[in-house]
Order: sequence, then C-alpha cells, then structure tokens
Amino acid sequence: MQVSDQELIDALKSGNRKDLAFNELVMKYQERLYWHIRKIVINHDDTDDVLQNTFMKVWKNVDNFREESTLFTWLYRIATNESLTFLNQKKRHSLAPMNEVSDFLQQNLEADEYFDGDDIQKKLQQAILKLPDKQRLVFNMRYFDEMPYQEISEILETSVGALKASYHHAARKIEDYLSSLE
Repeated sequence: MQVSDQELIDALKSGNRKDLAFNELVMKYQERLYWHIRKIVINHDDTDDVLQNTFMKVWKNVDNFREESTLFTWLYRIATNESLTFLNQKKRHSLAPMNEVSDFLQQNLEADEYFDGDDIQKKLQQAILKLPDKQRLVFNMRYFDEMPYQEISEILETSVGALKASYHHAARKIEDYLSSLE
C-alpha cells in the first residue's frame, strides 16, 4: 500500500518514524527525481551525486517544510536548485575556460556511455543544451515530463506567463537549431 504524501510528511516530522518514512520517500520519488536531475546535468554519475545531495538536503530540512506547496513540488525545487548549484560549481572549478555551462554539458553528453539514444535524439539533446538554463529547465519539464505550467511555476517560483514565453522561445530555438543541421 502506497503511503500518501501527507502521511509521509507527518511521519518525517515525527521523530520516532522518521527513518522509515524517509526510506519510503526515497523509494517513491528517487526515479522521478533522478530523471529530472539527469536532464539538467546529463551525466549519470553526476546525477547520482546530485540526487544524493538532494535527499540529504530533504533529510536536514524536512522540519522546515511549511507545506505551502506539495511535497512533490518541494522535492523538485530542491533537486533543481541542487542541479544548478552543481553546474555552477563545475563551471567555477573547471581548468579549461568554459563560455557557458552548456559547453560542459555538451562534453558530458558526448562522453556519456549510458546515453543510448539514436542520432536524432542526440541532436535534440544538443539543441536543448544550447538553451539558457531557465529555458532548458522549462522545456524539459514541459516537453519530457509533461508537467502543467502551474506546477512548473511553483517549482521555479516564476509566473505561468513567463514560463509559457520561455517554453515558446526554447521551442523556437530548438527548431531553428535542428533546421540549421539539414
């Protein structure tokens, strides 16, 4: 029997059942969070690291969760922020100068032994990696995860109108990039 998010939150905030509830939370959300993070950082090993950091942050901060959003939204917001922090740290600590984080991600995509997509999927991913961070996040959440704009709005703390504009611009840039390859 699957435990509801509210039951998980209540158990996480009560000291005597926190470990068990946390294990259930991980089991319930780790796959969805993994793929969300993976679309941001691209590399499998980096995704595992960011996912672990995400769950550590959840463990440390669950008592501060004010329940103004859903548990799912809160988890995605933490995962998104941890992913962006990871990319910014990689950019700062890189020995070779990187014009953009997308250069780093492009290298990860090309070197990723776990990427099993065909040539068309690789070109789509290359186009997505050329987008600015916010457009890339919005595009991935909307196109691949099929999230409603309202939910993305809560995760990224941005208006629905701004998200629709970001998605539209992202789709146009991807279309232009793919057309230029023909």
